[in-house]
Amino acid sequence: MKSQSRDMTQGRPTPVMLSFAIPILLGNLFQQFYNTVDAIVVGQYEGESAIAAIGVANPIMSIAIFFLFGACVGISVLLAQLYGAQDWETFQLEVSTSLIGGLIFSIVFSLFCFLLAEPLLQLTQTPPDILVPAREYLQIISLGLVFSFLYNFCAAGLRSTGDSRAPFFFLLCSSLMNIVLDVAFVGGLGMGVKGAAIATVLSQAASCLLSIVYIYRTRSILALGRNQFRFDTGLMKKTVSYSWASALQQTFIYIGRLLVQTVVNTFGTSAIAGYNSAVRIEGFLLSTQQAMGDSEATFCAQNLGAGKLDRVRAGFWGTNKFNFAYSILLGIGLAVFAPALIGLFTNSGQAEMIPTGVFYLRFMIPFYMISGVTNAMQGMFRGIGMLRLTAACTGLQIVWRIIFSYLFGFRFGLPAVCLATGTGWVLMVIVEGFYVKRYFATHRAAE
Repeated sequence: MKSQSRDMTQGRPTPVMLSFAIPILLGNLFQQFYNTVDAIVVGQYEGESAIAAIGVANPIMSIAIFFLFGACVGISVLLAQLYGAQDWETFQLEVSTSLIGGLIFSIVFSLFCFLLAEPLLQLTQTPPDILVPAREYLQIISLGLVFSFLYNFCAAGLRSTGDSRAPFFFLLCSSLMNIVLDVAFVGGLGMGVKGAAIATVLSQAASCLLSIVYIYRTRSILALGRNQFRFDTGLMKKTVSYSWASALQQTFIYIGRLLVQTVVNTFGTSAIAGYNSAVRIEGFLLSTQQAMGDSEATFCAQNLGAGKLDRVRAGFWGTNKFNFAYSILLGIGLAVFAPALIGLFTNSGQAEMIPTGVFYLRFMIPFYMISGVTNAMQGMFRGIGMLRLTAACTGLQIVWRIIFSYLFGFRFGLPAVCLATGTGWVLMVIVEGFYVKRYFATHRAAE
């Protein structure tokens, strides 16, 4: 595969971001295949209880995986700014420093998650009949966290240089491998939930290995020699200042989902299965908005490093226009196809979960437009280095979502859970809109 590094400080902003976003989108979709394919295959072979077991484990697993992903987002922003400024010496030192620090942290974090799997599941009121398979699933996934970090670190480095195609290709290969292994382990060998978890870890290891081989064959700026592994304390502090906010933001998102899951867990097994199936579909469908936000972040970071603030502004508005158009199409599609989408997660003999999932997806249609605006705002703020703001606003949204769900969810059920999510996005737009306006006003005055 040829190297696809790209200078995003040239060309029309929206087409540049869109071409960069397409591989990110496809990569995000295939990354979500890991857990979603697990649920589909396990649901078809093992039934509704097995889907529910993976469903209650998913928020906890996602906290761990996306904490590491968030840390790599911060690393990517810093690397993209250095790439835009063409500071190659500091760029390579940052690669080395963040890799050493990240590996140490991910190994310790993996052990921590393995040991606390069952207490965390009990804390979220996981029903006793699915506690054991959920714990086994979580513990096996925990052992693969180092692979998750290494893949996301490699992807962050590649994307910072404008290469979004290679990370997608590696995820495509590992996702296809995951599907094959899921069917073999769960359907063929009858390994149940444990088989799905083992398939996921092996597939993550494959994407990690492919990324490393590719970098050492094609991307010399990222491929460190034996004598280039150095650890700079000062640069590590700067890396942490970028990464902790992004990691904390991702953690907020999934802690919020975990605590909301605690409310949903009181609705019964069928409701748990329907809700989690809908949330998985939502994750797929909102990946387009998120991919444009991720593309915008790299675009803004490179242009900020190059001192081209007019292109930062153009990137923000281009992302908003694209996400608005996509949200309209998304709403029309869900109005028609929601039952068929939820039906993918169950067989005809266990259809009780379908009405719950359909209700969630259709209720949320008006709010997906608001989600598009939040992704555009967050993408710009990440690119210009205002990661603490993105973390704070996400935290505010999550706190609102949790409080609303706990106040009204136990009494009014799923509609309250839906409103908690949607109105949380509205709150984010209001707060972040103030900072967008202030940032643009400040830089217009400076120009």
